[in-house]
Amino acid sequence: MIKFNLRQLEEHEIRLKGELPVAELDWDVRDELIRAEKPLRYDLEVESMHDAILVQGSLRLTLDCECIRCLKAFKHEVALTDWALHLPLEGEDKVSIENDSIDLTPFVREDMLIEFPQHPLCKPECAGLKKKSGVRKPDGLKELDKPSAWTELDKLKL
Repeated sequence: MIKFNLRQLEEHEIRLKGELPVAELDWDVRDELIRAEKPLRYDLEVESMHDAILVQGSLRLTLDCECIRCLKAFKHEVALTDWALHLPLEGEDKVSIENDSIDLTPFVREDMLIEFPQHPLCKPECAGLKKKSGVRKPDGLKELDKPSAWTELDKLKL
């Protein structure tokens, strides 16, 4: 968990730096093409404001992905380099405090999940699986061999 004690903030700001194992983030990713197996790296500064806490820094996570077009395995880095979090200490939106400590893990988890690729591509111009020559098409695909009605219209010069 990424936790800090509020009493430490009374004297000066805190720097949190390290790695968080993926198991502690409790990802509930049900996408077979995305796997988070390496730890999350974080470098954060926590400072006290009048009635809130401000957390700023960077979060990085390397994902093991499979391309949706060509099924090739590749690495994708999710990097939040200017991550910021405002945690109110008063009011109805105040952050949960347990034993004078605040756990940043749920906030980190949420913001990282939002950045996961929805359709992972090994590269933007990926053309997908290569066609094999000499492969016979199933009978149901014969309709695709016919020229489109638009082909004739494309030939018109107006």
